[in-house]
Amino acid sequence: MRLRTDFRRPLFFIVLAAILASGLLSPSACRAQSNPADKSTTQSQPGAADKPSQKDDQVSDGTTTRLKIVVTNTQDKPVGNASVYVRFNEPGGFLHKDKLAELSFKTNEDGTVKVPAVPQGKILIQVIAKGLHTFGKWYDIEKGQDTIAIKLEAATHWY
Repeated sequence: MRLRTDFRRPLFFIVLAAILASGLLSPSACRAQSNPADKSTTQSQPGAADKPSQKDDQVSDGTTTRLKIVVTNTQDKPVGNASVYVRFNEPGGFLHKDKLAELSFKTNEDGTVKVPAVPQGKILIQVIAKGLHTFGKWYDIEKGQDTIAIKLEAATHWY
């Protein structure tokens, strides 16, 4: 038993050192350090860090979208306090595998929800409201901003 634990500890440190060394020598780390021209351009513009960027107000990179979801019932009345779940594939993750990310919201009294920037592509929207059928559908979003109208049907009463 003692021989096993003595063998595992140095092996752990060797693997840890190899992972750290590969991270420090990756091309992205070397590229970021080898471009000193970027620093001079940012320093020549005084107060650039103090001004709010326009990226907060608008979607400018073309890979994300902002959604407005409007939830109504069959009589076109807004559904307030409904739970809205937005699921989408988030790139990256461990070993560059996509992972399913989820955002959850509640509708306001107008039945609307404003979703912050999410990646374009396939997005699952699920809506749950008391006394109404649960809704769920995959949408293929390709625009920078989009409004999605969801109409919930009344649930049948079982006696």
